[in-house]
Amino acid sequence: MAAKRDYYDILGVPRDASDDDIKKAFRKLAHQLHPDKSGGDEAKFKEVNEAYQALSDKEKRSRYDQFGHDFEQAGGQGGGNPFGGFGGQGAHFDFGDLGGFGDVFGQMFGGTAGGGGQGGRRGRSKGRDIEMDVRLDFKEAVFGADKPVKLYCLATCESCRGNGAEPGAKLEKCGECQGSGQVRRVQQTMFGVFQTTAVCGRCGGEGQVPEKRCHTCDGTGLHKQHREFTLKIPAGIEDGVTLRVAGEGEAAKGSRSGDLFVTVRVTPDRRFRRSGDDILSEVSISFAEAALGTTASVPTVDGDVDLKIPAGTQPGAVLRLKAKGVPHLKRAGARGDHLVTVNVEVPTKLTRKQRKILEEWGD
Repeated sequence: MAAKRDYYDILGVPRDASDDDIKKAFRKLAHQLHPDKSGGDEAKFKEVNEAYQALSDKEKRSRYDQFGHDFEQAGGQGGGNPFGGFGGQGAHFDFGDLGGFGDVFGQMFGGTAGGGGQGGRRGRSKGRDIEMDVRLDFKEAVFGADKPVKLYCLATCESCRGNGAEPGAKLEKCGECQGSGQVRRVQQTMFGVFQTTAVCGRCGGEGQVPEKRCHTCDGTGLHKQHREFTLKIPAGIEDGVTLRVAGEGEAAKGSRSGDLFVTVRVTPDRRFRRSGDDILSEVSISFAEAALGTTASVPTVDGDVDLKIPAGTQPGAVLRLKAKGVPHLKRAGARGDHLVTVNVEVPTKLTRKQRKILEEWGD
């Protein structure tokens, strides 16, 4: 029989990892390895869970650090169950501290561990989330924009309005679950005997089945459709920011729709750069203009602005155009500044007159 892997190696954490580090590592691996996900691995998923159950309990972790995989015997539990008092008939595991991960284990064992909690209608997950990108030009990111969004995804069937029945047909009580939406069963698992509550496979947790299935969605209550709506992009949005639009993902029968996650991609503008809520640009002037002062036309997101450049301005000087930058996302009416770097162009060729004047000036 192959030796068990070290629990810390399984979770990919050092032996001095904090409780939070262990929990984060477990959540990440559980998401990746869950058997219902594409590329999931049930054997590794169980291995990760076994490691987490041992290392997330301070007493078990202490015994494991001292005795290794023989820690259950060292703790006086016996019986070959690596989780001591958790084993045995009617065993119940509390996954409440893991938030949504209680559902992960419920799905793995066909329901909710211990027979309580979120079976039936309450245990079903929401619709699938959708991710997409939206492209903005620089000014749209600064001032905000209304962007059209087109989706082709599962939506509530318009023919049956989501109940799965052909229009005019009745809904009957499900014979599998007797209208409860739930079925109960007992399973033998690596953790002991579990009584589980699962969503009824025949009615999907509704407790009712259609007398005649809808011809459009074949009784699923869902149908792929094209959807279009306008997404309002707030002023001041930055490149790479992801907006969450609640309820605009795919529909799910008997549950809420998923969410839409839109990542903003901003096309660079050769004239401007952004630094927080400030906009940066450059202006070039001649040596004489720098010495004597001048007024230069400077492009801004509000249009061209006449910028007064004082006499004696040095190369690399930064001049400020107040409130010509990016609107603050959280402070209505407030804006950053536009900062202009002055480049002084030194002539490479001089006329005799220009050279004479400069030589006289330098004496």
